[in-house]
Amino acid sequence: MTGTADTGGDGIVDVAVGVLIDGRGRFLLTSRPAGKVYAGWWEFPGGKLERGESVVAALARELHEELGIDVVDATPWQVTRMDYSHARVRLHFCKVLAWRGELQMREGQAMAWQTLPVTVAPVLPGTLPVLDWFAAERGFSGPTCVAEEGAATLKS
Repeated sequence: MTGTADTGGDGIVDVAVGVLIDGRGRFLLTSRPAGKVYAGWWEFPGGKLERGESVVAALARELHEELGIDVVDATPWQVTRMDYSHARVRLHFCKVLAWRGELQMREGQAMAWQTLPVTVAPVLPGTLPVLDWFAAERGFSGPTCVAEEGAATLKS
């Protein structure tokens, strides 16, 4: 796992991703805003690391920019790689258990507090491993998405 932005020239973009978990155990999903690749698809919020930036620093910056919150407690959790048609990304997932401020959707995105199975669709493939990790941690069995077919394929 890399702790800072990738500078190795392998074409993989490092992305810090926040898995915000509230006091009731729900997790926050946001929709990708209009004008971005896969607009309307649901994901965990976050964004690209800048050169030399740590995962936690990038996450704090991105969540402030996107959601208007200040991260108080973020713990690196899991890392996975996804190959989308437009980019190869290394997703650094962090659990965020505490933050200051009210959530503001600063990019015009929608938000939904979810439990398993998630009820929003379509869900980006990069989000699906997190749902599986939650299922394993929480002893959940069954589909992790109500609309599994909406999560399976992406159209370019």
